[in-house]
Amino acid sequence: MSTTPPPEESTPHGSSPGEVRRAVETIYREESRRVLATLIRILGDFELAEDALQEAFASAVEKWPEKGIPDNPRAWLVSAGRFRAIDRIRRRNRYDEKLTELKADDRAHGGGPAHTPALDGWEGVDPAEDQLRLIFTCCHPALPLNARVALTLREVCGLTTEEIARAFLVSSGTLAQRIVRAKRKIRDAGIPYEVPPQSQLAERLDGVLQVIYLVFNEGYSATFGESHIRSDLTGEAIRLGELLHDLLPDPEVKGLVSLMLLNESRLEARTTPEGDIVLLEDQDRSLWKEELITRGIALVEEALGSGRIGAYTLQAAISAVHAEAPSADATDWPQIVALYDLLLRLNASPVVRLNRAVAVAMRDGPEEGIRLIDELFGEGELADYHLAHAARAELCRRLERLAEARDSFGRALELAEQEPERRFLERRLRELEGRTG
Repeated sequence: MSTTPPPEESTPHGSSPGEVRRAVETIYREESRRVLATLIRILGDFELAEDALQEAFASAVEKWPEKGIPDNPRAWLVSAGRFRAIDRIRRRNRYDEKLTELKADDRAHGGGPAHTPALDGWEGVDPAEDQLRLIFTCCHPALPLNARVALTLREVCGLTTEEIARAFLVSSGTLAQRIVRAKRKIRDAGIPYEVPPQSQLAERLDGVLQVIYLVFNEGYSATFGESHIRSDLTGEAIRLGELLHDLLPDPEVKGLVSLMLLNESRLEARTTPEGDIVLLEDQDRSLWKEELITRGIALVEEALGSGRIGAYTLQAAISAVHAEAPSADATDWPQIVALYDLLLRLNASPVVRLNRAVAVAMRDGPEEGIRLIDELFGEGELADYHLAHAARAELCRRLERLAEARDSFGRALELAEQEPERRFLERRLRELEGRTG
């Protein structure tokens, strides 16, 4: 008796049900965010669009084995979702202004009855433009920053509520309420689903880039928890940045994507297999990913060549200098300090000043770095920032000022909330105790 399983029954169009299911799964992964963005534009309602998206894919699973996979699946899904939404409104007897608008739009595009998805008029919908609208809507400045982050990861990136909640160490219920409130704010405040006009684009783009960079930073060095790195978040931030770059290749978008790629290139070398932190100077540079470095350097060169140099581009240029150095000792610290001097003109934040102080210490010696960090402390800046105390401790350790190093490491340990960082600081304190004992 043959052990070969019988072939799946084919549809009249030559696709078996199994093939259709696999095709639907692939299309969902690749197209669902684009379909959702278009449905939000058409329907003007996040929740209605999300329900319509799910019903459209359910309809595809039901109908495509019989009818065959359409030549333009995305357009089919948009049209199916749109008509499903109209049916839902009808079933709820909500013949309000929204239904009137949808009917008028239906007539304008030559659509058929609501139970029969029609493609006429929808093949020309530009999914890229719709995704760009969605990004700017999710990152609207009227929303709190934490809501912008959650909504962007949910609606643009497609992460589940549970995945986002785990990443930011909040309960799923809290995160779900945050998203619900954000959607309600968009609806009640009449926040337009649009790319802002040119006069507002630069200001609004900064907010979008801030959200993406915040997501990346939380993955690159987590604020809390057991892991130092969350590569799922860094990966989503890069994907979102590259999507934004494809839609809007602004120099600062190039700068941010470059910065993320260059930092991502070092990810594997930043921790041991056990999850312990490895400082930049101690990293095995053979583990740095050359492909990401090449892409990152190409983008930062394009951004610098535009003549419109912003803060993300300067940070990417600093990362590029590190990436091009064959070893820590061979790093061009004078160039890095010069780039930080330029960055300070755009962003004189305490953290930028701290990073510059560390670069100055590498160029001019630890004493100068300690002096600059103490200036920050004297101004009341960064007193509760554990990395500032850890940086001062490292410089004191290099100068054999062991009592000061111990005090600074101790203060950093009091403030640190991430377990790998705490383990690193504890290890440093044990080393100092051994040297002073």
